[in-house]
Order: sequence, then C-alpha cells, then structure tokens
Amino acid sequence: MRVFGAARPHHTYLFANRRASRMKVLVHDGIGIWLSARRLPQGKFVCPKDRRTTLSLTPSQFVALVLGLPWQRIGEAGVICML
Repeated sequence: MRVFGAARPHHTYLFANRRASRMKVLVHDGIGIWLSARRLPQGKFVCPKDRRTTLSLTPSQFVALVLGLPWQRIGEAGVICML
C-alpha cells in the first residue's frame, strides 16, 4: 500500500525557509527518519525559483547545496564550472 506523501527509504528531503537562510534535511535511512538543520550565518542557500519544484541532485550537488555553494554549477566531475 502506498501512502500519499510518505517518505521513501534511502531518500533525502530538503526544506528551506522563505529567506533561504535555514534548511532542514530529512533523511530516510530505511529504518527511521533523521532530521538535521543548518543555518548560514551570512548569505543564502541557492534554491530553485519555483518552490513547488521537485529536484533530483547528484551527491556532489547535494553537498554543495548544504554548504551554501552554487550547486547548479557542479559538473559531472564534481567541480564548479562556468555557465
């Protein structure tokens, strides 16, 4: 049975506040759900323009996003490239 909105095992869900200065990360590890929070003392997280958008990120993009780096510029080799 599939429940609408249920967290899927081995998936990560990110939520940012309106100012994009704080982020909450929910991780379903297959057994339970972990919650982590991160706040940037300066600057903002780079979030998609459309807040209703669901994205799939590579591991390198995820790390860059959580660190507050421009994750959209991460290439296949895990390096930041010019757009």
